[in-house]
Amino acid sequence: MTTTPQMIFVNLPVRDLEASKKFFAALGYSFNPQFTDENATCMVISESIFVMLLVEPYFATFSPKPLCDARTHTEVITCLSAESRAAVDVLVDKAIAAGGSEPMPMRDYGFMYQRGFQDLDGHLWEVVHMDGEPG
Repeated sequence: MTTTPQMIFVNLPVRDLEASKKFFAALGYSFNPQFTDENATCMVISESIFVMLLVEPYFATFSPKPLCDARTHTEVITCLSAESRAAVDVLVDKAIAAGGSEPMPMRDYGFMYQRGFQDLDGHLWEVVHMDGEPG
């Protein structure tokens, strides 16, 4: 029996959908127009990873809890793998050039190289390349 790979859909609230789309497009990501309107867009990370960017009032309809302001509180850190150390640097540098920031210094653990960025809404993203198992 063949199983379909499981997909992940990360849902993030955003203040300005068009600004967020422009930011992530500058990082090289595309959007699925089938799941895009004035309230949301579906950002394609890979064949099995998607990020739903939802304007804050629309996002709020999916949860009874108040929204977290990611500019002042950490809600989640989304970590993406990269194929090389250079690819980590390219993606984070693109994020910074597009208006994001780098909230933590680069970390090099030998077997793992890690940098991160904060997007326009304060969401934290880590980008990591792992060479293999330590020691």
